Amino acid sequence: MAEPGPGDREEAAPAPKKRRLAGGERYVPPPRKLRAGVSFGPAHFAETSYYFEGGLRKVRPYYFDFRTYCKGRWVGRSLLHVFGTEFRAQPLAYYRAAARAGRLRLNEEPVRDLGVVLKNNDFLRNTVHRHEPPVTAQPIEILVEDDEVVVVDKPSSLPVHPCGRFRHNTVIFILGKEHDLKELHTIHRLDRMTSGVLMFAKTAEVSKRIDEQVRERQLEKEYVCRVVGEFPEHEVVCEEPILVVSYKVGVCRVDPKGKFCKTIFQRLSYNGKTSVVKCLPRTGRTHQIRVHLQYLGHPIVNDPIYNMEAWGPHRGKGGKIDKTDEELLKALVEEHRSKQSLDVLGISEEDLNSSAENKDSGNCSDCTKAALADPINENSCPAEDTEDPERNDVAACPLNSDSNLETPENDKELVSCENQDGQTGEKSSEEKDPLCMECKITRRDPSPKELVMYLHALRYKGAEFEYCSKMPEWAMEDWEE
Repeated sequence: MAEPGPGDREEAAPAPKKRRLAGGERYVPPPRKLRAGVSFGPAHFAETSYYFEGGLRKVRPYYFDFRTYCKGRWVGRSLLHVFGTEFRAQPLAYYRAAARAGRLRLNEEPVRDLGVVLKNNDFLRNTVHRHEPPVTAQPIEILVEDDEVVVVDKPSSLPVHPCGRFRHNTVIFILGKEHDLKELHTIHRLDRMTSGVLMFAKTAEVSKRIDEQVRERQLEKEYVCRVVGEFPEHEVVCEEPILVVSYKVGVCRVDPKGKFCKTIFQRLSYNGKTSVVKCLPRTGRTHQIRVHLQYLGHPIVNDPIYNMEAWGPHRGKGGKIDKTDEELLKALVEEHRSKQSLDVLGISEEDLNSSAENKDSGNCSDCTKAALADPINENSCPAEDTEDPERNDVAACPLNSDSNLETPENDKELVSCENQDGQTGEKSSEEKDPLCMECKITRRDPSPKELVMYLHALRYKGAEFEYCSKMPEWAMEDWEE
C-alpha cells in the first residue's frame, strides 16, 4: 500500500453546514475522512532543502504542522492539563508562548486560552520548528528501475521512510526530491544503519505480488557483515528467540519468551582481527542478524547498540547480560550520551527527558513516544526497519492510523512549511526561531565514519527476480581498519 501523506489528510468531503451555536458553545467539526493509498507529493518535498557539509547530508530547519485529534482520555480536560501531563518535552511556558505567537490552533481557530476544555473530535494543530539529524552524504545508487520496481543501494544511516526525528533525510524523500520518484510502495525495510539492496514497487499490484512472496518466505536474502574476532570456519546456525526490549530506542535481546528466529552464518574471510561473514536470515525479526551475532560472541565491529560496554564484560555473549531491561537501556543511553552520539540511536535528549514522565499518561507504548516527527504518516519506531522484509514484526504503530497522530512530548519538532532554495550552503539567520530550544543548542556532528555500520544487504532473490549490489569496501578480504 502507498503511504498516505500529511497533506492528503486534508482531502475531505465538502464541509457540512455549521448548525447554529448556543451562546458560548464551541463548534467541533466531524472527523476528516482519510484518503488511503496516496503518497507524499510536491508540497511535502518543498518543505525544506538539503545542504552538504563535512561529508554529511543536512536538512535546513523548517516549520511543520503537528496535527492530532483529541484522544478519548483528553475529553473534559483542559489543553493546559494535557500539555502539562503528556507533552512534557517542553515546559508550559513554551506552550503559552506558542499560543501567544499563534502557533496553537484548535479546530483551525487560534488558541488564546490554554484553559479551554477539550471535546470529542477536537482537532489540534501545533506549528513547531523542526531539526533533523544529519545522515551520510553518500548518494543513493539506483540499481534497477523499470515499470514495476525501483531497486536502490541504500547508504547506512538513512531511514527508509519518515520516522522519529527523520523526514527529509530518508530514502523516500531523497528519491522523491532528487530523482523524481514519487508514490513508491515500500516492499521491505532495512535498519537505518544497515546499507544495501532495498526494493520499492511502483504500483499496488506489484507490491501485493511481492508481499505475498515475502509472507510465504519465498524470498531469499543474503547479507554480509564484518564481525569481531575469528568466526568459526564451519557453517553456524543460530535459532535463539528474540524479544524486543524497547521500540523507542530500538533494542532487542535473546530471550526464551521472544519470537522464533533462524539465521545461517558462513565465514568468508579472516584478517587476523575481524571476520567477514555471510548471513542468511530465514526469518525476519527486528535486528535478527545483529542480535544473533552478539549472542554468538562475534558482534558487528561497529554496531552502535550490540557491541557496547553497556551489555557488560561479555557484551551479551551467550545471552548473559546481568542487567534488567531498564538498567540495560539506561546504560546504553548513558554510553552514547558520554560520546555525544545519541543521534546514532535516532533519539534526542528531549525524547529521553520526557519518556519516563510519560509512562503513566496512557500512551500506546514506546512506539508512540517515538512517533515524534510527523505522526500523520510515519510509522515511527526507530526499530521499525527490520533487517528483513517481514514488515509486521514491529507494526505496533500502523501507517495511516490515528495512533500515529499522538506525539506527546516532542512538539519542538513539529513544523510548517518554509521553502529554501538551493542544495548547498550554510544555515542562514532566517533559520533561527525564537521559541525553538534546538536553535539554542550546539550539537557535535557525527563523523561520516560513525554513520556506517558494517552490515550490508547484498542480495534479494524472489520467484521472478534477483537484485544484487556491489560488495562494500569494508567486506573485501584485504581490507584493514
